[in-house]
Amino acid sequence: MYTPVDPKADFPKQEEEVLKYWKDNGIFKKSVSQREGAEEYVFYDGPPFATGLPHFGHFIPSTIKDIIPRYQTMKGKKVERRFGWDCHGLPVENLIEKELGINSKHEIEAYGVANFNDKCRASVLKYTSEWRQTITRMGRWVDFDNDYKTMNPDYMESIWWVAKSLWDKGMIYEGKYILPYCPRCSTVLSTHELAQGYKEKQDPAITIRFKITKAPDSFSDPDMTNGKTYFLAWTTTPWTLPSNEGLCMGPDIDYVKILDNDSGDYYILAKARLSSYYKDEKSYTVIYEKKGSEFIGARYEPLFPYFASLSDPAYCAEQTSQKCEEGAFRMFNADYVSTEDGTGIVHIAPAFGEEDSKVFKGTGIPAVEPMDAECKFTKEVSDYAGRFVKDCDKDIMDRLKKEGKLVKRDTVLHQYPHCWRCGSPLIYRGIGSWFVKVADQHERLLKANGQIKWQPAHIKEGRFGKWLSGARDWAVSRNRYWGNPIPIWRCDNPDCKHTLCVGSRQELKDLSGVYPDDLHKQFVDKITIPCKKCGGTMHRIPEVFDCWFESGSMPYAQNHYPFENKEYFEKHFPADFISEGLDQTRGWFYTLTVLAAHLFDKPAFKNCVVNGLVLASDGRKMSKSLRNYTDPVEAISKFGADALRLFLIHSAVVKADDLRYSDDGVRDVIKNIILPLWNSYSFYVTYANIDGVQPTGHLFDSKTPSNPL
Repeated sequence: MYTPVDPKADFPKQEEEVLKYWKDNGIFKKSVSQREGAEEYVFYDGPPFATGLPHFGHFIPSTIKDIIPRYQTMKGKKVERRFGWDCHGLPVENLIEKELGINSKHEIEAYGVANFNDKCRASVLKYTSEWRQTITRMGRWVDFDNDYKTMNPDYMESIWWVAKSLWDKGMIYEGKYILPYCPRCSTVLSTHELAQGYKEKQDPAITIRFKITKAPDSFSDPDMTNGKTYFLAWTTTPWTLPSNEGLCMGPDIDYVKILDNDSGDYYILAKARLSSYYKDEKSYTVIYEKKGSEFIGARYEPLFPYFASLSDPAYCAEQTSQKCEEGAFRMFNADYVSTEDGTGIVHIAPAFGEEDSKVFKGTGIPAVEPMDAECKFTKEVSDYAGRFVKDCDKDIMDRLKKEGKLVKRDTVLHQYPHCWRCGSPLIYRGIGSWFVKVADQHERLLKANGQIKWQPAHIKEGRFGKWLSGARDWAVSRNRYWGNPIPIWRCDNPDCKHTLCVGSRQELKDLSGVYPDDLHKQFVDKITIPCKKCGGTMHRIPEVFDCWFESGSMPYAQNHYPFENKEYFEKHFPADFISEGLDQTRGWFYTLTVLAAHLFDKPAFKNCVVNGLVLASDGRKMSKSLRNYTDPVEAISKFGADALRLFLIHSAVVKADDLRYSDDGVRDVIKNIILPLWNSYSFYVTYANIDGVQPTGHLFDSKTPSNPL
């Protein structure tokens, strides 16, 4: 006899019975061990942070990660599935800062780096049990007992090997570029991290007038220096104006000098922008029209007094030890200037803009950067010293208005990058960092991408391929604490500064005499190396690795390669399959590809399924504060994991499109798929028992929980 079917099926309860059967009988482990010696199908799992609970955004890739390996297992292949944990980085540090009630780097250092890192270590796996419970409840088979953790010494040591390998290939270097920088975390971010933190923001948009003190040499205009003629420039970052060192025009843009008929002052701006400043043509008189290239060399009076000495070429040369023929506060030209907004004239603060920095390259003029590590003005800008730069926008604008230098004050609503972890608005600034070469490796990266099969297929040449084609060098250093220390030691002799990269604990012992059991900052920073170049002492540089470098190293580090499992790794690389969300084209997919291409000239994975984002039913991001979605654990308890999985896997989200989650959608799956299937099974059992049909299949054995799915 078949077990009679209850017409009022409790699907969540049935699932829990199945889960208990799987657990009690070690079914998942048997599905792997019984295929020992069979063809293997290699799966890599990307590590999440355990500092928060799993949500719907984790459920869709988890479901895909369960389906594909199960299918390959059913085909007779052996499929190992190790779970992993991202343990280092800003998410953990931010959590501990909140717990300790501190909000800056100097407070962390006052608390003690060792104490701070110990706190991070203790809390990093805060929700692992909840993750295990929820992912298991979703019906996913994955090995939590043999998981990998990025903070384990063996994992960290393999990352040192990755770094040393890149160092030996000339792929790692130290440089200074204009980079996005988080003022709260006091560290640089990589360009690929920006996509994860854009927010709509209202910023000031102001037009300033700069009094001209010298006409260009290319044409004669004796009235240009009459004290009433000004260049009009536009900016959305008033806080950068105290650091202004130049103005910039587009060489082929048409500019006009006009007489403002109301004020009697003369203004120079792009002809195409006149209508944005004057609604009535009778309000002004055009004096002449010239190309931007003709204004090169014109000089103007500094807006603020703080760096007026930069107008002296001799002073600039003294500061930079470079040849300087002309000082600051003059007109430049660059092709990036447009007439889409503003006045067609751009204000330049070379320490705070990538294009600005390029304009000043080779001039011998120093790029002034009067801010500290927390982006507060230094004493050089005495009127605003000690204040966060963006907080000074209003005061700066009020001052310019009072001094008659503010022409127009407006606002602009635009997408602005914020820190992907703490939410602070980012500041672009010149910052020293360690980089992995990418910009000159596009061909290598595209070759690796060409060997990957993407689902959806358009990701290959589209979102991911285009990103690789324009990818810049990767800033991998972070001025933080809880992370894998960059294994570079530098001589403290200023006349030497010899650097070397250490690739293992044994190599460090050979160089220093100390074998560290723990590779975290508070331990390895104490280890010094005698400098063979000059006899001085080498100390480790203070930075730690970007946590994306760690997750991108997981194929090697999870196996402690090359120190152990060398043959095993080489037989299991690259992976046959990975899967994550669309945002990982700028994250894990990217870092995996960069490191694999640099190290082995091949991709880290052969096949990738990319899912879209799961949004609330109103189309907005799911938010706990807004309470605009059902708690995922409650949804499983109410509808069952099968219904939720089917709803997700039958949606556009598996094609990298966004999905608006709703409980109604899950109910429809129960109504249209699961209940009809259950009723069919019920119908069969009812009449099989009447006719005395004996069960012959293990699935329907009376000792096995009924589970037609």
